Amino acid sequence: MIPILFEDGEALVIDKPAGLPIERPRAGGPALEDHLSDLRLGFRRDPVPVHRLDTDTSGCLLLARNPKALVRFSRAFEERLVEKRYLGILGGTIETQAGTIELALSKISSAEKGWRMIPARKGKAAVTHWRTLAVAGGLTLIEFRPETGRTHQIRVHAAFGLGVPLLGDPVYGQKGSAPRTMLHAAGLSVPRDGKPPVAAHAPMAQDFAALGFADPLESDG
Repeated sequence: MIPILFEDGEALVIDKPAGLPIERPRAGGPALEDHLSDLRLGFRRDPVPVHRLDTDTSGCLLLARNPKALVRFSRAFEERLVEKRYLGILGGTIETQAGTIELALSKISSAEKGWRMIPARKGKAAVTHWRTLAVAGGLTLIEFRPETGRTHQIRVHAAFGLGVPLLGDPVYGQKGSAPRTMLHAAGLSVPRDGKPPVAAHAPMAQDFAALGFADPLESDG
């Protein structure tokens, strides 16, 4: 069973495992939809993912439990009202400690490399706030707080904005430097009119700890 981080009548937040795609791959294989009936938890409908996480990315994924909630939560994402917090491990070190990356992004495609996102002046605006949390073994643990939600935003902003890609990123970094792209959706907060926000924290993934990093929330506590 996938761990549940938050549950009420409108929403579930699950701790999505790394390696589990949200949509079934063309080649087949496991996907999140295999687990949706188990996540009904007594409701008649399967819950529906409100947003997307890359297959490699672990952590907080919001699911809506009814169509009205799906519309409201989707609007909150579109209007940039959702607070998102990610942890990422860079495959190296950087000199600065914190900042904001503003690099517009555009999608390109080629027969040799497939599709990818690149910084482009005429692309869609993308803004990510970041700060260094720890350094261990020549690697850097970064907290990312994206304002926008562009495809591959944090991955591209790490590679081109910070100059050091995420460890294990096969597209923007060095393939095989880690078993997966080291990105974890650690926190999510979605405001709701007249109700407390949907808020959840996903404990740091075990493969992050294996590289010598402690969960910053546990360290603060």
